Amino acid sequence: MTTPDYLTLLLYLVGLFVISSLSAKRTKNQRDMFSAGRSSPWWAAGLSGFMTMFSAATFVVWGGIAYELGLVAVAINTCYGIAALLVGYFVASRWNRMNISTPAEFVRIRFGKTGLHFFTWIMLAKRILGVSVSLYALSKLLIALMPLNLNWAIVFFGSIIILYTMLGGLWAVLMTDVLQFIVLTVVVFMVAVLMIGRVENWADFMAAVPDSFFSPTADRYGWLFLCGWVTIHFFIIGAEWAFVQRFLSVRSPLDARKSAYLFGILYLVTPLFWMLPPLLYRGQVAGVDKEQAYILAAQSVLPPGLMGLMIAAMFSATASMVSSQLNVFAGGLTNDFYKALIRPKASERSLVLVGRVFTSVLGVLLVATAIIVPQLGGAEKLVVTINNLLVVPLYAPALWGLFSRKIGIREMVIVILVSFTVGAVLRFGFAGNPWIVKGDTLYAFAQYLADNTKNVEVLVGVMLPVAMLFAFEWLKKKDDKAAGEVTRMLSEPSAPPSELSDSRFDPFPATMVMTSVLVIGGWIFLLGLWQDESRTELMVFAFALLFLGGALRAWLVRQLRPPTPDVTD
Repeated sequence: MTTPDYLTLLLYLVGLFVISSLSAKRTKNQRDMFSAGRSSPWWAAGLSGFMTMFSAATFVVWGGIAYELGLVAVAINTCYGIAALLVGYFVASRWNRMNISTPAEFVRIRFGKTGLHFFTWIMLAKRILGVSVSLYALSKLLIALMPLNLNWAIVFFGSIIILYTMLGGLWAVLMTDVLQFIVLTVVVFMVAVLMIGRVENWADFMAAVPDSFFSPTADRYGWLFLCGWVTIHFFIIGAEWAFVQRFLSVRSPLDARKSAYLFGILYLVTPLFWMLPPLLYRGQVAGVDKEQAYILAAQSVLPPGLMGLMIAAMFSATASMVSSQLNVFAGGLTNDFYKALIRPKASERSLVLVGRVFTSVLGVLLVATAIIVPQLGGAEKLVVTINNLLVVPLYAPALWGLFSRKIGIREMVIVILVSFTVGAVLRFGFAGNPWIVKGDTLYAFAQYLADNTKNVEVLVGVMLPVAMLFAFEWLKKKDDKAAGEVTRMLSEPSAPPSELSDSRFDPFPATMVMTSVLVIGGWIFLLGLWQDESRTELMVFAFALLFLGGALRAWLVRQLRPPTPDVTD
């Protein structure tokens, strides 16, 4: 890392806090804090959902698979797009029509206080553990590039996310996600273009990669896995609170659907683009650590100053996920525990304050958990595995309850406990069990489970809970009592957006995009003037961004211009 790299990273961090401060001025009540006053533009909600799916794993895990196996990584990431499009068609508008402030409010209405406690605390523990591992992985990745102690890196990066999320609420999360999308797109596009320029002979490249490099499947990632991956992420995008929050934050059911469609289309067309650096790097340099392939590919082509932008992109990928989880769970604790169960008559000002306190407390818990991950030895892999075993069993009943009148709290608990228990027994009791040795009766079965873990996770983690829900739907004769309330809420007209969106056009989101594009373009232009390496490419990118920013400014001016009054004779 050079001085220009640190200046680039500093500029990015300053941008986060400027956006957070401006967002804080728009946060007047808890509905603004946790659902953006139902006034977010659909494109901002879609980009935010897109970024929420990112984490350090995008670069480390999927980048490693792209380097090792090729287009398989692209196929796996495309599954997110298919899942998001299905959610847009079947689910997104239904969430918006519920007229609720937080996803937790739906769980309380549909499954009662018992269901709220059961679901919230399990999911909170699940997400704290999962996000902590991601924050740890990000910090471990970045300390290889920066002279920071691992624990201090976790505290530093975690504190930044906590502060801007606490100050600006969901508006800050949405707008910083848009900034992070711009940063990520610019830097990955630059790395891909520069790496394509390094390929002198495509025939040599084809000869240097494995024969199966351009196949969309591999032994561990076959068609069954890909179908299961789509199903898993249909339930994640359709029911995980961070994504549901995006559908609640927009003005109308149509906007909720459009946000999901944007999310899906982006994940259909961009995975090849994101995975190009490690794909191309495999043809240029073989035999490196696959988990380091993405960062090594970037280091091989980025001039000084832009490596800082790459670090900002990696930080943004995880920061988006972390800030989303902090905000949505702080919203659930504020609205559906503190307000609903402790102080029903609490003022809006006090609810915003309590929301910020919950955001801070959850953030500190997350950072503390991330710090102890290295002390777990190999147990962080156990945490990730348990996390994965809970995905569909946890989300499927909640999403099912949005449509079905039969599923209640009893069925939810049965599906979660049975599916998790069966999955855990197969995963830990048989697969890889050192006490089951060759010659034992169960050895062949245990070996099959160990050799086909991905397919077994699909069969048990997806098909079992879904089959149980279908069985309950078919066998249960009576409707659940709480289902009627959901039906009534869905039949009511949508709630109006907050007073911030009373005008026909809200310039704030578009202004943030315009400013971000102009600042990034201007900074790349200065970097191009400062150095000779890749100056032509830097100038082309800079002028393209400045032109785009100028076009956005012209569009904004037209939108804000008062309408010309009609002149009649």
